[in-house]
Amino acid sequence: MATTSTGTYTAKLTDGPLEGKTISVTFLDSGDPQPRIEIPADSAGKRYLYARGAGLEFENEEHTDRPSAVDYRYLEAVFEERSQEKAQPA
Repeated sequence: MATTSTGTYTAKLTDGPLEGKTISVTFLDSGDPQPRIEIPADSAGKRYLYARGAGLEFENEEHTDRPSAVDYRYLEAVFEERSQEKAQPA
């Protein structure tokens, strides 16, 4: 699995509702992989939260200090709160 550019790597989702899927993620400004990623779900206002796991793969010959793929574990589903506006009497 090679990175598509020097600024991205492949996030491998190892469990949860997106188990087995991969996505492209950008490195932090420091060059480290993201500690957590949020992935939008099909339903509006819902996202899946994943945390970085221990698995790293290094296949990028140009940047041997950066992983080409990182494992992520499922933490939880996050739902946006919608404001409940109540009608005010006139």
